[in-house]
Parts: sequence; C-alpha cells; structure tokens
Amino acid sequence: MIRLYALREGVLRELKLAPLADETPAAGWDDVVWVDLLDPSREEKDWAERTFSVDVPTPGEMHELEASSRCYQEADSVHLVTSFVVASEAGSHTVDVWFNLHQGRLFTVRPEKVLPFRLFRMRSQQTPGEVREAIDIPLGVFEAAVDYLADTLEASYARLEKVSRLVLAEKDRDLEAVLATLAAEEDVQAKVRVVLLDLRRSLTFLIRWIVAATPRATVIKGILRDLDSLSSHSAFLFEKIEFLMDAALGFINLEQNKIIKIFSIAAVVFLPPTLVASIYGMNFEVMPELKHPFGYAFALVLMAISGAAPYVFFKRKGWL
Repeated sequence: MIRLYALREGVLRELKLAPLADETPAAGWDDVVWVDLLDPSREEKDWAERTFSVDVPTPGEMHELEASSRCYQEADSVHLVTSFVVASEAGSHTVDVWFNLHQGRLFTVRPEKVLPFRLFRMRSQQTPGEVREAIDIPLGVFEAAVDYLADTLEASYARLEKVSRLVLAEKDRDLEAVLATLAAEEDVQAKVRVVLLDLRRSLTFLIRWIVAATPRATVIKGILRDLDSLSSHSAFLFEKIEFLMDAALGFINLEQNKIIKIFSIAAVVFLPPTLVASIYGMNFEVMPELKHPFGYAFALVLMAISGAAPYVFFKRKGWL
C-alpha cells in the first residue's frame, strides 16, 4: 500500500491516490513530502521509483543494508534503517523500517504496520506547524517511538509487579507459569533495548550529518535524553526480572527439597522396622522367638518403637 502526504496550511494531509497508472507525471506530486510504502507490491515499488526517481529497496535489499550499514549518506540522499517494536497477541517482535530523505521528500518502506507511525500522523494532523520539512517527519516518528517505548516499559513494570506479588506473597502459585511470564518479559526488554540502541544510532547520525547547526538539533538532543532515561529504566526492569527469576527458581528448589526431605525421612523412619521384619523373616532353625507365644506381638511392638523413635527425634530437632 502507498500513502502520499503533503503539507497543506502547515498540516500533514494525506492525498488520495488513484489506481496506479503506467505513466504518472512527477509534476502531479510536486507538493508531496512523504511517500509511505507499507508492504509494497512489485507494482507499487515500480510506480514509486518511476514517479519520484528514487530506488526503493526490496526486503532482501533491506536485509543487505542492515548487514552492511544501517545509516549512510549519498550525494542527494540520506538512508536510515531503524528498528521498531511491534506488540501482538503472539508476543513482541522488531521490524526494520527504511527511511530515505531524497530531494526534499521522505520515503519510508515498512513490512507491516508500526504504531509510532499512526501516533505521529494523528499528532501532526492535530498540531499545525509541527512538520515544516521532510526531516521533521522521521524526527516526529522517533519521538512517537520513544513515547511508545515508554508505555511499553510502564506496562512491563505493571506486569512485573503482579508477578512479584505472586512470587513473594502468595502460597499457592504456579511457578512454572511465573517462569514463562518472566521469560516473555525478558524477551520484551531485550527487544526494547535493541530498538533504543538503534534509535540512538539513527539520531546520532542525523545530528551529525543533517541538522547539527539547526534548531532541530535541540529536538534530537531532547529525544536522546529521553532514550537515556528509558535505557536506565529498561536496565532496572532487567534487574527486577533477574531477581524475580532467581526468587522463583529458589522457591522451586525449596519445594523440591521439601519433597526430597519427606522421602528421606520416610525412608529413615521405615528402615528400622524393615530391619526387624527382615531379621524375623529369616528361615533359621534356631530362632527362640519363633516358638515364643508372644513372639509375633513382640516383633510388632519392636517395629513400632524402632519406627517411632527416629520420628520423635526428627520432630524434636525441628526437621519436620
């Protein structure tokens, strides 16, 4: 899907795009400042390249760019490949988005919907003057991404608080489910930290090569400060996850040790009666107790005493 945006009265407005034609004059889109391609088809990619004289990378080419250099500059273009976090019911994952500032326009290619893009569009339409040039668009998207990451960290902290109460306060708890939850939260934090690092790299590149001497540098420095605070918060959440993971594993070990202790004590308690029964189960001819009228009762009493004595000893020691 292709979405075109132009600046109208200081507000970013979406333009209606007719069905793609074989030949579309570039002059018809002179006021376009943003060409957003969402999982573009081959036809849409060719149309964008033909209309705006720009090279649009395929998913394979984006992967090659990611492996070589995520931020680089050409004669008339600046290219960025930046990661964003996408949350879904199946879990969180990262998506690479391609930005290209080319001759006063911004071109973006993304394989799926990314929430910061929608947040930025809503904000820009409600705040006239926020976007003056194409460079303001990626900065606005990055600001929205920072806000989204902050919300992600706050939601993760709230979930960890519930897990913390479950691990440390409640007795009847499913520790296996707790470990699965903590593993999922650790995965989210890992992806958040990757995106934070990627945003920092892209912003550092922009402030160095594009807007180092303009008022937009203040905006970038503000975003970088926000990234620093989010990085600290993410590190704190990592430590909290690690603590809860250790605590959950400790409780699991304690429960296992209790079970093993019960089996060990049961074995010790039943060992003397088993010894007595084994002795009187031998088939020797000379065993005086076998012919004694109270031999059976004597053996039973002896087994009971030999079993009760270790139990009483363990009880007094506080091992039970």
